[in-house]
Amino acid sequence: MFSPQQILTLFMTLTMELSLTACGPEAMVQSALETPEPPAQVQETPDTVPDSPSESLEPELEVTEGTETYRGFQMDNVLHAPEGDIHYHIYIPDSYDGSEAYALFLTLPGYEGLYFQGMGQNLYSENFAFEALNYNDRMIVVAPQLSDWGETSAAQTIALTEYLLAHYNIDQERVYAEGYSGGGETMSRVMGMRPDLFAAYLQCSSQWDGAYEPVVEARVPVYFVIGEGDEYYGSEPSREAYNRLYDLYTAAGLTREEISQLLVLDIKDADYFREGGAPNQHGGGNLFAQDPEIMGWLFSQG
Repeated sequence: MFSPQQILTLFMTLTMELSLTACGPEAMVQSALETPEPPAQVQETPDTVPDSPSESLEPELEVTEGTETYRGFQMDNVLHAPEGDIHYHIYIPDSYDGSEAYALFLTLPGYEGLYFQGMGQNLYSENFAFEALNYNDRMIVVAPQLSDWGETSAAQTIALTEYLLAHYNIDQERVYAEGYSGGGETMSRVMGMRPDLFAAYLQCSSQWDGAYEPVVEARVPVYFVIGEGDEYYGSEPSREAYNRLYDLYTAAGLTREEISQLLVLDIKDADYFREGGAPNQHGGGNLFAQDPEIMGWLFSQG
């Protein structure tokens, strides 16, 4: 016999089962109809994947272009770089359209051509930039007009060179540099810091202030030319620099013939300057720009 409580429990259980049986399948179908599944999401692949912050490029440097021209050079362009504002004049051949890699030549002036002497004084007083055009008609020529002959101008020269290499189609095996007087001091520092940027270097009427070992490691050809009685430097600093580089090449195992392909010491006597009509030997260093043996050597490298 069931107790009243058991009978009540059994009745409630049967009632719930009958209710579920009656509405279960229909309810499930109705639920499926009323609540459609969300549409499948298609994962689209973007055309370009943005760089991660660590791979993003450095902010692009800005240039204020000059408005004047002189003998084919656009004058007083200013590269606004972290190293400071860098003034430079640039010659770009009419044939340059970016489709072909061109050579690049940088010429650093002596004291008389620094920017505080007046805009354009480097081109007005020296001929290296113009004479260079006689050796390669597919060459961009740049004449920086810097502020000193020390570390500041060396850092700016490197920054400008890197900018030019990044923004023009340049044959990096034909990047040439020349420094006259104080410009030679600056460029020798550059060569001691980033010789990898250049194919060859011509130092005129100057002295070497930079490191030697990086030049030897990079195997960059260097030509020293100066008057035997240069009134400002004398020829001894050039002899010493030549000998230091020569000894380092010897220690590296290079033969005399191999070294001769990388190093030249050219000491000019008084007759050279007298015949060229120069009033003195240091100022007469401008004659080197018109000497095909000297300039021809530079542009034959690479």
